[in-house]
Amino acid sequence: MNRLVVPLLTSAGLLGGFGVARATGVRAAGGGVLGAVGVAVFALVARRGGAWRATAVLLAYLGAFGGSHPLAKRLGAWPSVVAVAAATAVPAALLAER
Repeated sequence: MNRLVVPLLTSAGLLGGFGVARATGVRAAGGGVLGAVGVAVFALVARRGGAWRATAVLLAYLGAFGGSHPLAKRLGAWPSVVAVAAATAVPAALLAER
């Protein structure tokens, strides 16, 4: 697996989930995107790096989602999501494979 797949997926999941929620006005639709990508990321990382690494990447991904909300009060919505997407790519890249 290319080392960029998992970090790109985590970033795309955060950006895409927010974009879908914003565009449709349906927060659950954005959550569906976020959740689907989270499941895919977990499966990819678990296959190559094991369950512990997959759990760590998933926790970083979900933590970024949660952290984007208070950060948005300071930076604005899109800048916050971009910041956490970029920040999540780092542990995703480091932990994705053994």
